[in-house]
Amino acid sequence: MSNPVPAAATDPVVSNPLEVATKMGGVQRSAIFLMSLGEADAAEVLKHMGPKEVQRVGAAMAQMENINRSQVDSVLRFFIETARNETGLGVGVDGYIRNMLTQALGEDKASGLIDRILLGGNTTGLDTLKWMEPRAVADVIRYEHPQIQAIVVAYLDSDQAAEILGYFDPKVRLDILLRVAGLTTVQPAALQELNNILERQFSGRSGSQTTTMGGVKVAADIMNFVDSSIEGQLMDAIKEVDEDLCTQIEDLMFVFDNLADVDDRGVQALLREVSSDVLILALKGADEKVKDKIFKNMSKRASELLMDDLEAKGPVRISEVETAQKEILTIARRMAESGEIVLGGKGGEEMV
Repeated sequence: MSNPVPAAATDPVVSNPLEVATKMGGVQRSAIFLMSLGEADAAEVLKHMGPKEVQRVGAAMAQMENINRSQVDSVLRFFIETARNETGLGVGVDGYIRNMLTQALGEDKASGLIDRILLGGNTTGLDTLKWMEPRAVADVIRYEHPQIQAIVVAYLDSDQAAEILGYFDPKVRLDILLRVAGLTTVQPAALQELNNILERQFSGRSGSQTTTMGGVKVAADIMNFVDSSIEGQLMDAIKEVDEDLCTQIEDLMFVFDNLADVDDRGVQALLREVSSDVLILALKGADEKVKDKIFKNMSKRASELLMDDLEAKGPVRISEVETAQKEILTIARRMAESGEIVLGGKGGEEMV
């Protein structure tokens, strides 16, 4: 990619070169940075990212329009400054990746990049499912034994697993989630058999160690992403079968209102990763305690602007609010897994 991000005819003059990048979201900065690299280097970076991250960056790349040289320069400066302040660099861990990268880079350039990512050499049958759309995964496992279905659902990311459950009948959903909650480890022979089944369709190789997966926490994580129209029905069904298990799952679920229990430093870190448009939508349906927590951890000027934007926004669909809240929760869980913040919901560990 000799010149993937052409300069505009006239670039705006910015007093602080980092200001432009600072106002961008992290995904947008990543997209610009990757598009400023050559194909081989971009592929090396993307190899270390998981399906969800690659999909988000790919989508951002596809939406890039009129990127000027000052924006690219600001992003590169931002990256350098971040690298200087860190002891090490790391990149975190879906279904639309092929289309997204093709739109962003063109079919010829994207094809080589996609091959490097998807055919990297360590993909098992289970891992390949992470790159598929939830409906397609549901079709793959629909006629497998319920225990196989549970292992697959437990293995995949919680948001993808939740969407997959949406393509099954209520009774099947209940059976799968109960089995997920009851899982602890999977024996090598069982995992090998499952990979063999999947690898008849996909490439890869499987490991030989006992794998820990499933459990009540995984079931709770999946429930966090289940569509609200399904969540209540599914929890009621679990309660009928096992009231104690239902309570355990509820205690471990982290919902948007639980953000009020996150410490101030964590909220500030989270806000740096959330775009203002998503935050406004999410707060339209938020509890007052959550709003107060957010406003408290912003500058006076920023909180006033946010309040004005909330009032000016007007009525929005509940589905839009839920989508925005889930996006923020996804970021919060990712940051919690990497140790950047501590979630303090009902299932959070007490601090002394």
